[in-house]
Amino acid sequence: MVSILDIIGPVMVGPSSSHTAGACRLGLIARDLVAGTPESALIELHGSFARTGEGHGTDKAIVGGLLGFRPDDERLRDALTIAEKEGLPYTFEKTTLGTEPEVHPNSVRITVQREHRKHTMVGASLGAGRIKVSEIDGYPVDVDGSSHTIVMVAEDIKGSIARIAGLLSDDGVNIATLRLSRKHRGGDAFIVIEVDERPADKVGADLRALPWVRWSHRIDKVGG
Repeated sequence: MVSILDIIGPVMVGPSSSHTAGACRLGLIARDLVAGTPESALIELHGSFARTGEGHGTDKAIVGGLLGFRPDDERLRDALTIAEKEGLPYTFEKTTLGTEPEVHPNSVRITVQREHRKHTMVGASLGAGRIKVSEIDGYPVDVDGSSHTIVMVAEDIKGSIARIAGLLSDDGVNIATLRLSRKHRGGDAFIVIEVDERPADKVGADLRALPWVRWSHRIDKVGG
């Protein structure tokens, strides 16, 4: 089904929904992985992002997202200057993440660090502001930012999913989808949970307090 946003695009600052609105939303998700503005960011641009991103404002859009700006925020135009003033050091590099059609031409790998948190994600801007995050810390994922999402790494033990679901239910949060991937049996599992309601901060604290959870973060809805 084609939505009106696929035709006219999202409300945004910038000339291109792919290079600005989508790029900004990818920056917002990377920001959520470290729960705030990063202390450093390495932004590796692939394909069309690498070739024409600067002219289309992709660099400003991604950094603006890392600062917490939404796609319609006028501050995106000055995001690079604001980042320098607010102490967000960033580095842009050009890279090759693979070949089409496996890797979308508007793709980026973002590595962010804040205090003890350091995470790397790979994502793409698909057009009309739509995005897809395909990898977090080496685990394959499918996050489009259209729902509030919890991402976590936990030991692969029996009963873990039931315990997580119970904590969310106690907070009145309904699970829309839950996907789990693991590299081998008994190793760490990567869990992606899309939910209908924004989980309270206490839920995140309760999840991180579980002894078998390595880390857990909430990714707020960025579009859809």
